[in-house]
Parts: sequence; C-alpha cells; structure tokens
Amino acid sequence: MNIHFPGLSVCQRFPKHIALAAVLALTAGMASAADLFQVYLDALANDARYAAARAQYVADQEKVVQGRSGLLPVIAASAGANRNDNEIQDLYGQKTDKRYNSESYALQLTAPLFRPQNWRQYQESALQTELAESIFAQETQALILRTAEAYFNVLNARDSLGAITQLRTAAGEQLELARASFQVGTVTVTDVHEAQSRFDLASAQEIAAHNTLDVAHETLARIIGHSPERLAGLKPGVALSDPDPADISAWEDAAEKNDLGVQGQALIREIAVRTLERQRAGHLPTLDLVANISRSNNPSMTAEHNKSRAVGLQFDMPLYQGGSVLSRTREAAALKIKADADLEEARRAAALTAREAYLGVTSGMAQVRALEAAQISSTSALEANRLGYKVGVRINIDVLNAQSQLADTLQQLSRARYDTVLAQLRLKAAVGALGEDEVRAINALLETD
Repeated sequence: MNIHFPGLSVCQRFPKHIALAAVLALTAGMASAADLFQVYLDALANDARYAAARAQYVADQEKVVQGRSGLLPVIAASAGANRNDNEIQDLYGQKTDKRYNSESYALQLTAPLFRPQNWRQYQESALQTELAESIFAQETQALILRTAEAYFNVLNARDSLGAITQLRTAAGEQLELARASFQVGTVTVTDVHEAQSRFDLASAQEIAAHNTLDVAHETLARIIGHSPERLAGLKPGVALSDPDPADISAWEDAAEKNDLGVQGQALIREIAVRTLERQRAGHLPTLDLVANISRSNNPSMTAEHNKSRAVGLQFDMPLYQGGSVLSRTREAAALKIKADADLEEARRAAALTAREAYLGVTSGMAQVRALEAAQISSTSALEANRLGYKVGVRINIDVLNAQSQLADTLQQLSRARYDTVLAQLRLKAAVGALGEDEVRAINALLETD
C-alpha cells in the first residue's frame, strides 16, 4: 500500500504567510465574515506563543555558527605599555635611578589541526539547528490546531445558543398556550407551572450559553489579536470525508515515522550520541598551528626595538584531569540510554495519538449520521406532539419534552460535526502532514459570503 503523507516546509513558507496576513489585516474591515484560513493567517501574525517560538527558532539558528567557530582559526591581538622606574646598585654601592617607558605589541593566530572534541561539537550544533526546525514545525502545527479548536468552539457555542434560544422561544409559546388553555378550563394549573418551569430553565440556559460564547470569542481573540465580528460556519448538510487510507494500521505506522515529535526525539538521540563521542574525545591529544608576530620597545635592553616572528605546531596531550573526563563520559552514556527510551516512548505515543484521531474521525462521522437521523425524528416527534396537544391526545409535558429533545439533539449534532473536523486535523498532525493545504481543505467546507 502506497501512502503519501506530505511533510511541512514551515520555514520556507513563513515569510509568505506573514506578508499575506499583513494584507488581510489591512482589509479585514471590508470582509463580511472571517473564515478559518483568514483567522489562521491572523494567528500566524499575532499569536504571542507562536511569536515566542519564532524568536526561539531564529536564536537557535546561531548554534551551528557557534559550533563551526571551533574549527576555524582564532586571531588575537595584544598590546601593553608600562612606565618603569628601576633603581640599580653597582658593586661599589652606588645607586642609579633609571626611568623609561616600554611598549609591546603582539598578533597571534591559532588554527586547530586536530581537535576531535571541536568536530563533535560542530556536529552537535548542526543537529541542534535541525532540532530547532523540527520544534518550530511542531509549534506551527500546534498553532493550526489551537486556532481551529478556538474557531470551532465559537461556532459550536453560537449553534448551542441558537438551539437554546429556539427552545426558549418555543417554551414561551407553549407557556402562553398553556395560560390561554387554563383560562378556558381545558388544562390544569399544573400544565401552566410545567410550562413556566421549562421557560425559566431555557432562560437560564440561554444566559449560560451567552457566557460560553463570550468566553469562546475571547479565547479566539487571544490567539489572533482581535475578535472578528462574524465567523463563517459549516455549509448546511456538508459531507465530511473518511480517512484515506481507511486503514488504522497504516496511520499508526506513518505516525511512528513521520510524527514531528518522533522526528524531534530522534534528533535528540543523535545529539546524545555526538555528546558521548565528544566526551570520549577528551582523552585524545590536540594539535594546533600557531603563528605570532611581536614587537617590543624597551630602552633597558641592549636592542631597544625588538621584532620577532614565529610559526610552529603546538601539541597537547591530556594525562590526568581529576577524573572529570571519565565522569562526563559516563554521564553522556546514561543520557544516551535515556534518549533511546524517550524515542521509543515518542513512537508509541505517536501511534496512540494517530489511533485516537482515526477513531475520532470514524466514530464522529457515525455520530453525525445518527444525530442527523435523530434530528429528523425529533422534529417529527415535536410536530406530532404539538398536533396531539391541540386535539387533546397529548399533554403539555409531552410537548415540552419534545422541544427539549430537539434542542439537545441539535446541540449534540453541532458538537459532533466540529469534533469530527478537529479529529481530521489531529489525524493529519499525528503523521506530520498538517499544514496550509489542510487548513484550506477544511476552509472549503465553510459557508463564506
């Protein structure tokens, strides 16, 4: 089975995202409703957590430069000036004071020829730069998931408020009908009290739903830097797609290889291997090329001005360093074993995450289909109970229960749809394939003006 899970090229796409986000920010006032892709671009430009990750990524790019410096020559210049006051006593006890100024200048170049530790350090720094790219890619995927979750939480809260408002309106109508019927003696006061109770309950639920919607708006605003006036919702009757391929084992295998967390942990393991090699290299000798030029001016010497040039090799052989090399080697060996275990744990966790996301998609779609059927049944049941109430074969509580059932079904259906969409994004993230294309694909399911 051939499965293609495209990776992320976050670092290459980043400048384009920011430029486009800036343009959309200027024209946001002209848009009638923001969609998921526009909100995602706003998040790229304004999310504080992502901005911190971006700055950390830029900082980590300097690690390879710092590691490379250990392989390059070092040039140092020095200069000194002294005021000398000497008292000289000859064999006959006569003292002579001699005062003079002396200066010295030196320029030295040291080029490493054989430094195993420096080479291992450079390899570590190169891997740390790759790790920084992997971490930044993970933050980009996390931003997509956080933005989508906040976006659909707003839509879900809005749908729930609509369903509860509809329930409150229906309960109010039923309350008025019960009062009118009580006036003519066709129902008892119990029916009025039941209708009043349901109306009050729906009113309380409406207040809570308003609060939930406000919190959802603020959560989204925290990510994108502002609160959009309106968000595009899912198209009516939108059809969600099954996972492709429809094989949970294929997704688990792909997650064990392509999950960004697994890739990052694999890089951490490679860094641990290089660290162990670097610590072991502490026993090895070093060889440097050393060249220096110096000049001194000292009137007390026979030759007042002295110039010297020297080129040579400097060999150092560590013999005993108090046991620190062996200790650091044992420490690095233990950390390498830890990195192996962490990598295996990351693979297992990635497989489990992929399984959960896959089942979230499949079970979510089954729930959506069942709740869509339940919506039709609940609507029919409500109409039948209303008709039965009018002709006297149903009582007030039957109508109220049918209204509540329909409102609850609508809320569950809304939540199931959004959870399924989010599960699709999490499944893509589990195999390291969540990027702009996936955001666009979900965005195509929205009803934009």
